[in-house]
Amino acid sequence: MESSQSIFSGKTAFVTGASRGIGEACARALAQRGARLVVCARRPEPLALLVDALRADYGADVHSFSCDVRDAEAVEQHVAAIPDAFADIDILVNNAGLARNLVGAHEMPVEDINDMVDTNVKGLLYVTRAVVPGMVARNTGHVVNIGSTAGHEVYPGGTVYCGTKHAVAAITRGMKIDLHGTAIRVTTVDPGLTETDFSVVRFRGDEKRAARVYADTRPLVAEDVAEAVVWCLSRPARVNIAEVIMTTVDQSSATLVHRTKPGDADA
Repeated sequence: MESSQSIFSGKTAFVTGASRGIGEACARALAQRGARLVVCARRPEPLALLVDALRADYGADVHSFSCDVRDAEAVEQHVAAIPDAFADIDILVNNAGLARNLVGAHEMPVEDINDMVDTNVKGLLYVTRAVVPGMVARNTGHVVNIGSTAGHEVYPGGTVYCGTKHAVAAITRGMKIDLHGTAIRVTTVDPGLTETDFSVVRFRGDEKRAARVYADTRPLVAEDVAEAVVWCLSRPARVNIAEVIMTTVDQSSATLVHRTKPGDADA
């Protein structure tokens, strides 16, 4: 039986938004299990630290590039320039995404709308468009889109973000239809309350407000989501896991979160 530490040996995995949070955890989990990695993120400094860690901690072969997935031309150019040793991508983890603000759609600044729609929806499509044709040509591959429980329900102040994650859910289902008849698998992993810097980004660096989101409860951590991704990827080739919805046991809906000290917290 193949060791759990080498289940992805010989496979190339491409993770977007890899410099932090769920993306970083996915990159580490895949490297730990023998995958060679292609990783990208907007910020070059933390990306370089991740690359050093993947090499030092797991002996991983890594190719990296700094890229904003909202830039279709840059995505296409960077993917086309991936070295031959990494070019045949077996696993694509579309993780890059973000939330901005917590107000109604009619109050949302245009900049925040564009950040979410351009990253969460268009960016995912740009990367998919650049990578999946190679999978089709080889008739092999697995696309994992990181969605959210926000793709299944809507909460106050989350109209635009939830709309983008509903789009990811629809795109994932549509991709499986687009790829019908091939051996390519398509999955969405949809976490709920997960403590990363997601809320810091949403509130543009307001760490105190972000901390209230997770206060007095037990959120998921990025590694929980990465383990779910690994589980989906490691099923037998005949098995396609279409969707995983995961939350902390303390969360029963988007806004119903058990807290040991009940109070008003941003959802």
